[in-house]
Amino acid sequence: MKYQNVLFDLDGTLTDSSLGITNSVMYALEKMGLSVPEREKLYPFIGPPLRESFEKFCGLSQMDAEKAVSCYREYYSKTGIFENEVIAGIPELLQFLNAQNVRCIVATSKPEKFTRMILEHFDLMQYFSFCACASMDSSHVEKPEIVADALKHCEGNSVMIGDRFHDVNGAKANNIPCIGVLFGFGSREELENAGADFIAEDMDELRDLLS
Repeated sequence: MKYQNVLFDLDGTLTDSSLGITNSVMYALEKMGLSVPEREKLYPFIGPPLRESFEKFCGLSQMDAEKAVSCYREYYSKTGIFENEVIAGIPELLQFLNAQNVRCIVATSKPEKFTRMILEHFDLMQYFSFCACASMDSSHVEKPEIVADALKHCEGNSVMIGDRFHDVNGAKANNIPCIGVLFGFGSREELENAGADFIAEDMDELRDLLS
């Protein structure tokens, strides 16, 4: 195998979480008394840190963005978290990598509590040796520091797999390659502009790049 360690983003890479995340954002905006746009306009919320997204896409102050995150989690923690599904081919890929003695690690801007709930719900936790996650209080959410946490548990060559520019940035900041995947929520243009080393159209291309 080309890599001894493979770091996976969660949303848009391991699971399609679009319904749960956008429903949670809609709930938060409504509770904050803000206008709720069409679902498609909320897809940029998938992947980046939540507070950053509420500030960037909704024009909220840091304080109001924190309130919006709290409202978001009211819905997400009970309902939105499971409005989610595993991306086709992911269990088989993880089984293949484990069989090749490749260490699989999750590196996500989602808090550890929710990350583990999702992985256990979909029976994916068994494939991962460690989860590098964000903190609940938004003090530790940037992808470079999360990838750095993951790499503390790695020996040998490592690669990051993700669907958004944040994943590429996290990999580049830690001097490891990144494979951008197009079955998530980022476009080829986004990934290329961020400097992804490789881009996989589908699961077959991803397996070939890892092999």
